[in-house]
Amino acid sequence: MSVLQQIRTILRPGYRVAAVSSKKYSGHAEPITNGYNFALTETQKEFQELARKFTREEIIPVAAEYDRTGKYPWDILKKAHAVGLMNGHIPEEFGGMEFGVFDGCIVAEEIAYGCSGIMTALEASGLGQTPVLVAGNHEQKKKYLGRLIEEPLVAAYGVTEPGCGSDVNGIKTRAEKKGDEYILNGQKMWITNGGVANWYFVLARTNPDPKAPASKAFTGFIVEREWEGVTPGRKEINMGQRCSDTRGITFEDVRIPKENVLIGEGAGFKVAMETFDKTRPPVAAGATGLAQRCLDEASKYAIERKAFGVPIAHHQAVAFILADMAVGVETSRLAWMKSAWETDHGMRNTLAASVAKCHAADVANKCATDAVQVFGGNGFNSEYPVEKLMRDAKIYQIYEGTAQIQRMIISRVVLERAKQLA
Repeated sequence: MSVLQQIRTILRPGYRVAAVSSKKYSGHAEPITNGYNFALTETQKEFQELARKFTREEIIPVAAEYDRTGKYPWDILKKAHAVGLMNGHIPEEFGGMEFGVFDGCIVAEEIAYGCSGIMTALEASGLGQTPVLVAGNHEQKKKYLGRLIEEPLVAAYGVTEPGCGSDVNGIKTRAEKKGDEYILNGQKMWITNGGVANWYFVLARTNPDPKAPASKAFTGFIVEREWEGVTPGRKEINMGQRCSDTRGITFEDVRIPKENVLIGEGAGFKVAMETFDKTRPPVAAGATGLAQRCLDEASKYAIERKAFGVPIAHHQAVAFILADMAVGVETSRLAWMKSAWETDHGMRNTLAASVAKCHAADVANKCATDAVQVFGGNGFNSEYPVEKLMRDAKIYQIYEGTAQIQRMIISRVVLERAKQLA
C-alpha cells in the first residue's frame, strides 16, 4: 500500500474534524463549558498524524531540491489536495471539512516542520480564501471556494504594494465604479502565489477623498487571474522559502463585476483586518514547526558530534542552548494555541494573534541561529539542513505584519488597558 493510500484510509468519507470550537465562520460560537484543554481530540490526533506522515514521506525528502531550484511545489500541493490537507477550513456545504483555526494550525505546524516554503504556498492560499470565508455571500463562497475543492488550485491575498507594506492606509491601487462594474488600476507587490493563483483577494481604494478614514476608503474584491488586464510580474528570488511563488501584479483597466465585491463598498479594510486575526495563528504555528525542526536537528547532531572526548551535548554550553530552544518552542506552541482557541470561540483575538505571531517568529529566528551554532562549520554548509532553516526563518518576522507592527498592536492594547485602570 502506497503512502497516499495509507493516508486516504485515515480520511474517511464524510470525515470532519471534531474541533474544539463552533461553526467557525458563522459568527455563532458554542458556549464554553470548561477552561483550556491541552489534549487534542482523537480526530485531531489522527489528522496531526496524517500531516506528520505526509511531511516525513512526501516533503522532507524533496525540500532541499525545491529550495535549490525554486520550483513551485505543484506536485506536493496536488498530493496534499488529494488527501485532504488543503482547504480544510472551507464549510461543509461547499465541500470542505469546516476546520477551525486551531485544526488548521495543527496541520500548519507539521507541514512547516518539513519545509516552511511549501507550508507558505499552502497557507497563502488559505490567506487568500479567508476574506471570502469571513465576508463572502453564499454565491461567492460556492463559486470561488467550491472551485478550490474541485481542483488543486490556489488563491492569493493582494494587499501589499511597492510603496506600502504595513501601512495599509497608503494603498494607491484604485477601483472606480462605472455602472455595474468597477475598473481596477494599480500594482501589488510581494504577493505569495501571485503567479500561480486562480483568483485573488484585492484591496483597493474606492473613496476618492484622500482624507477618508481607512474604515471607509477601501473595498475588497475577488479578482480572477484570467481576466484581461491582470499581469503577474517575474518570480522574485528570495533569501529563503524559495519554492513559494512571490511576485508583483499589475492591474490595468481590469473590469470587476459588482457581484465580486465583498460585503459592499468601503468595507474592505474591516475584511482585511478580520482576515489577519484568523491567519496570524497559522503563521505562528508554521514558525513553531520550523523552530521544532531546528531543535530536533540540533539535538540529534549534539548527541552524535564529539569534542574533547564526549558528545558536545554533554558540554553545558551546548546543553543550555538546546534548553533555551526548547523553552522557545514550547511557549510559541502555547501562544498559537491560545490565539487559535480564542478565534474559534468567537472572541476578538487581535492581541493574542499578534503575541503569537511576534513571539513565534522571533523564536524561529533564534532557534535557527542557535541550530547553526550547534552545528558549527557544518551549519554554515548547504549539505546540512540548518542553513536552509535559518534562511527560511527570517520571513516570519516580516510577512503578515512585521515584528514591529505586531509590537505596535500589542502596545496599543497595553496602553488602552492602562488608561482604563487609571
